[in-house]
Amino acid sequence: MRSTGEMLLNDFWLWLEMLPIASEIGATWWFPFMESLHVLSLAIMLGAILMLDLRVLGWAARRYSVSSLNRELVPWSAAAFLVANITGLAMFITRASHHVENPAFQIKMILLVLAGVNIAFFHFRVLRTIGAWDQQSRAPLAARVVAAASLILWIGVTLAGRWIGHIV
Repeated sequence: MRSTGEMLLNDFWLWLEMLPIASEIGATWWFPFMESLHVLSLAIMLGAILMLDLRVLGWAARRYSVSSLNRELVPWSAAAFLVANITGLAMFITRASHHVENPAFQIKMILLVLAGVNIAFFHFRVLRTIGAWDQQSRAPLAARVVAAASLILWIGVTLAGRWIGHIV
């Protein structure tokens, strides 16, 4: 037996699916367009994150300071993340009640939250000490752990996202 809260939440997901915009996106060329924009924005975002993480790990772009790469890449990543969220939401509302029960979607959402926490930790804690290691070829252990976690989390987000359409 489902609780009242579960029934209300399920009603909300069904209400989202019944919105005229959800029907329009799901039944027309808008869905593949949103999906294409989602993938392109993820490529831009992940490319920027990859370069910064590889630099923090000391595996690439060692000629550049972490702060300069951060300053150059984060705006691209943030803008692409915004587009990915808008397009992801547009695709989500077309089958919200199915997506919330999809294990791949659930895993993707958990990994997204963890990636967000990791980003916040990097920007609000690790970067506080950047003056001491900005030009060094290898960042301190804490920064490298956060960068490695970032790579793993974003790979997981990407893989889980790909599986959403393949798990019923």
